[in-house]
Amino acid sequence: MPLFNPRTETFAEFDPKTRELLTAVVGFFEDKGKVALTEDAHRAEWYDDWMAFLAESRVLAYMATPKAHAGADPDKRWDTAFISRFNEITGFYGSQYWYAWGVSTLGLATIWQSRNGKAHARAAEELDRGGIIGFGLSEKDHGADIYATDMLLTPDGVGGFTATGSKYYIGNGNVARLVPTIGRRTDLEGPDAYVWFLADSAHPDYVLVKNVVHGQNYVSAYDLVNYPVSAEDVLHTGRRAFDVALAAVNCGKFNIGMVTLGIVQHCFHETINQASTKILFGHPVTEFGQVRRILSESYIRINAMKLYHERAIDYMRSSTPEDRRFVMFNSIGKMKVTREGERVFRELSDVISARGFEKDSYFAVARATIDSMARLEGTAHVNMALTLKFMPGFLYNAAELPPVPVRRDPGDDEALFRQPGAAGLGKVRFADWRTAFVGFRHLPNVALFLELAESFTQFPVQAPPTEEQIGDLDYQLAVGELFTLLPYGQLILEQAAITGTSDDIVDSIFEIFVRDFSQYAIGVFGKSSSTVAQQDWATSVLRKPIIDADRSRRVDEEVAGYAGTYEMNP
Repeated sequence: MPLFNPRTETFAEFDPKTRELLTAVVGFFEDKGKVALTEDAHRAEWYDDWMAFLAESRVLAYMATPKAHAGADPDKRWDTAFISRFNEITGFYGSQYWYAWGVSTLGLATIWQSRNGKAHARAAEELDRGGIIGFGLSEKDHGADIYATDMLLTPDGVGGFTATGSKYYIGNGNVARLVPTIGRRTDLEGPDAYVWFLADSAHPDYVLVKNVVHGQNYVSAYDLVNYPVSAEDVLHTGRRAFDVALAAVNCGKFNIGMVTLGIVQHCFHETINQASTKILFGHPVTEFGQVRRILSESYIRINAMKLYHERAIDYMRSSTPEDRRFVMFNSIGKMKVTREGERVFRELSDVISARGFEKDSYFAVARATIDSMARLEGTAHVNMALTLKFMPGFLYNAAELPPVPVRRDPGDDEALFRQPGAAGLGKVRFADWRTAFVGFRHLPNVALFLELAESFTQFPVQAPPTEEQIGDLDYQLAVGELFTLLPYGQLILEQAAITGTSDDIVDSIFEIFVRDFSQYAIGVFGKSSSTVAQQDWATSVLRKPIIDADRSRRVDEEVAGYAGTYEMNP
């Protein structure tokens, strides 16, 4: 799976209309040019030209309007594969351009899950005119803690409410007409009190306070002051309001891994272009051993990120209310892929060096946003904790399940808006993860990693957690690093089999994973609470990966071949 290159990309896996729209997105950025893109970013210029493009192309309407609300247009649907490629492209040129859509995902998922037909029609109309959507969840003093919301709704006696309160860190609050907002009724207590409703930013009782960040995005604070909420504005009430918020985040956070992937791919292109033409001590920088290692390892980690996320698309699109495997794979994508992207960015920084700080470089723009990716829609720790809920079912309770097909068809992923409540995740069943490894056991590092993975399945038996550790999230997160490598590796191998990824790339990926496994085992060993049995297990699984000089040379040559293949239109 070669790295994304706008010069050669055809989006051949999609239908003609989708290819046309994705090509137009690339065209917008290439026509804008790198100079204007970087200057706007450093000036924190609101992107009116991007808003105009979204309105003209109606790309959001085509990729994010479920068929049930699409009217007579057969090309509209909610299409996770289409959305993922859009995320990758916008990340590639600047995640600030993605952000307007990223927030819209959350707001739309809240609307599409409702039974409010008039709200559906308003959202579909807003997308069709090129509008974006808000998501009014967080508050300054409580963050995303719904239980503590101070947005208060007082019944008006005719089926509606008046709403008063403040929301903070709310994307798109400056221009999104529709801002789904959660509040708490003053006449009820407990879960029954909560209400999602639509606020209109053009209403005089909607007071836009400020942008709380410095950047091109508008991350707003807004107040509602005796804001009238009619019965037609109500989306969800009671316990359902909690479940809807979590389900919306499940949809929204899937975006972020692909955005990160787009960011680091552009950074890779820029870094290797600079390194291959820079001469130090009479030699190109790319001839230095440490530089070759950084570039090759970064390239391999990017390939792993891409393989994982491409396969995760299929699980997302094939999900049903009964098949919720996607929730774990989604959380891993949000947590693991984004942190791998941060790691790649840091490594590439040591190669591009001072050039990565220059104001006309994409790298400098990426530097301002890469850290946010792992911290949006739940921190890496939150998503790791969620992933751990699936560990017993994944490791010990394999089920006979039909294969998950490749899904790049123009289908409608409406099941995402019929997600059940958050309870019962520990009962989700998975197919045997070992199956993905069968076709790759001839590769030495895959075979070695499989040996380590089997050892991990015995860890809870050989070195069980103490009662204190069961409640110690810090210890559990260290164990989670080890566990996550198993499903991460599974989906990578599944996608590698689908795409025919070379043995050189696959074995190189697992060479890195063997090293990472040892690093994470040392992390468990070093925890203050680790028992003697846990320390003994940790030291027993330390392994050096199997090094193949010829394979490394071939990968180095593949990496070197990217030099000069893409430079953004100035």
